[in-house]
Amino acid sequence: MGFFKRKEKEEAVKELKAYVSGKVIPITEVSDPVFSSKALGDGIAICPSGNTITAPCGGEISMIAETSHAFGMTLSNGAELLIHVGIDTVSLNGEGFRVLTEQGKKVKQGEPLLEFDRALIESKGLATDCIMIVTNMDDFANLKFISGMEAEQNETKVCIF
Repeated sequence: MGFFKRKEKEEAVKELKAYVSGKVIPITEVSDPVFSSKALGDGIAICPSGNTITAPCGGEISMIAETSHAFGMTLSNGAELLIHVGIDTVSLNGEGFRVLTEQGKKVKQGEPLLEFDRALIESKGLATDCIMIVTNMDDFANLKFISGMEAEQNETKVCIF
């Protein structure tokens, strides 16, 4: 009969997909020592061939940087992600970035979250590496990042929980 809607149970996150197409590199190869030293957490970077960041899995947008170059997500398993577009792109003060979501919004895997102007970033002499880190790695001992390949946005697995 269905008088009452059953609340959909959130599935535990098991994997993260490529949030942009391009070459996946280990976090240790990123030119910014704050990221490459894993000071903020472990992760990967994608040298993008596209210009739109999509959600690597379902979750909630927990933070959007004032300068639109980075955002955070909290996943159903408690993992906290930071996705950061480019190196030193905070210096652009939002120029070349367009946020497509809002803080507090629940998003689905593959949902467009942020557009960026790769040509503009490169014209300013900045790297376009799109970095994703798990900031609370201590809670996820079995987390495995996958790099060293060309990734297709929303298709290629880049992390397994």
